[in-house]
Amino acid sequence: MTGHICRDVILEQHVRLFRGAMGAEFLFMDDNARPHRANIVDECLQSEDITSMDWPAYSPDLNPIEHVWDMLGGRIAARQPPPTCLPELRSALLDEWCNIQQDQIDNLILSMPRRCKACIASSGRHTPY
Repeated sequence: MTGHICRDVILEQHVRLFRGAMGAEFLFMDDNARPHRANIVDECLQSEDITSMDWPAYSPDLNPIEHVWDMLGGRIAARQPPPTCLPELRSALLDEWCNIQQDQIDNLILSMPRRCKACIASSGRHTPY
């Protein structure tokens, strides 16, 4: 991914529209990956009046979606037989995505206060989550 792709695909096609639907209280969260910090991305966020959440540089593990991706990856890795081509992988990902229970997602979201406290206690460094 590059800053241009981040702006053109993520911000322009998704974040901007979602922000419009959410209104002025919308707060954008990313994980400090290098493309997310590109000047072109910052300029786009400013031009769209999108507020970005302050995020500790070493704590992308706070974002609940990272744990969902990990859960999804584990489910794909456990498949027997494993997917052997892109169409099989796509189908497996869609199947496994649909099989993730809502309470698992809810528990990740409810864990955010604990995750934030652990991050603060570690001065923004790695946490056990």
